[in-house]
Amino acid sequence: MNHILLSAMATLFAAGALAAEPPAAPAAAAPTANPLAEEAKSLVKEFAGTLKGELEAAMKAGGPTKAVSICQDRAPAIAKDIATRSGWEVGRVSLKTRNPQLDTPDAWEQQVLTRFDQRQAAGEPVDTMAFAEVVQVDGTKQFRFMKAIPTGEPCLACHGSAITPEVAAALDQAYPEDQARGYAVGDVRGAVSLSKTIE
Repeated sequence: MNHILLSAMATLFAAGALAAEPPAAPAAAAPTANPLAEEAKSLVKEFAGTLKGELEAAMKAGGPTKAVSICQDRAPAIAKDIATRSGWEVGRVSLKTRNPQLDTPDAWEQQVLTRFDQRQAAGEPVDTMAFAEVVQVDGTKQFRFMKAIPTGEPCLACHGSAITPEVAAALDQAYPEDQARGYAVGDVRGAVSLSKTIE
């Protein structure tokens, strides 16, 4: 899919708020927050918070093997519910897909994920990484937003290099084409990706 850049805005999460790099302005002028970026940020927070709560409950109830079913069934359902209520497309993507039918990035998402990896390699913390851009898609403008997913210690049970045989078997059954293993703490595991038609 060809994307023609209409305007671009790089954004970062810093101290819990979205900070954009505004054009040069007088020192006294405060930067104006982009309403679409703020809305996207709020939806990412809702998605991540809901999924995290369900994963934590599953881990307590049945360990990592139980968490596999939450990621397989509930994560897409949570994304769909948020999308239905908000009018945004919501999903997760990765350069190392677990479920190719759901989390294979398109060309734009691949570029952003590659940049996230480069930013991480340069020492930037993954939990602050985000990027937004307005692109042209099939004659319409879309606001696209991605927030990097950092690999934390609990993630390694299903995404690390030393996965137990039980978890590996559950992953193999749920995701026959799984590539989302071998991560280390601090890696970019993927991103939450949102888009909304604005014209």
